[in-house]
Amino acid sequence: MPTSLPRVAGLLQELVLPVDCTGCGLAGPALCAECRLRLRPQVSRRTVAGLRVASALDYAGVVQPVVVAFKNEGRTGLAGPLAVALRAAVAAALDEVDGDGLLLVPMARTRRSAVERGYDPVRLLLRRARLPHADLLRLVRRPRDQVRLGREERIANLERVMAARPAAAGARVLLVDDVVTTGATLTEAARAVAAAGGRVVGAATLASTPRR
Repeated sequence: MPTSLPRVAGLLQELVLPVDCTGCGLAGPALCAECRLRLRPQVSRRTVAGLRVASALDYAGVVQPVVVAFKNEGRTGLAGPLAVALRAAVAAALDEVDGDGLLLVPMARTRRSAVERGYDPVRLLLRRARLPHADLLRLVRRPRDQVRLGREERIANLERVMAARPAAAGARVLLVDDVVTTGATLTEAARAVAAAGGRVVGAATLASTPRR
């Protein structure tokens, strides 16, 4: 598969062009020492539609521009510290359940988004964290962009958008995603797994938006 334009741009910026810190904007490395410290995981927990979710970081301050750059600007060089954080969230989620035979399952992805980026952010982090995963979820229709949607709109937008593959039957699943906002994506993923005969025991995310 040819390398995507965002990934090419990100690689050029990191390897060739002068860069500023992705977190604070100061001249220097792509991630300065102070911002790297702010990416150290501090796991928080919340409940989404009865599902316990462990998140490594608050999606605010330095974390937000770093995650956006990693997800949308091809800045894959940021995967290292973010993978450490995601691994901490997964470990915290596993502390609350019996991990034997548990499958880590990332969210469904569109082929188009993977081609445009040249990588899938969550799956890349799982690989960097050396966490095996199972691709049990698929999209049965493409939802609208969620960025400007409110809670109720997100829920309606994602209603029955996913289906789980037959291998989900009888499986115990820990869902994995990058950022939990309203929890609509995780809620829909859990529904799809349950509809296929599996059981979601929890979720882990890289970051969580501040709750209001």
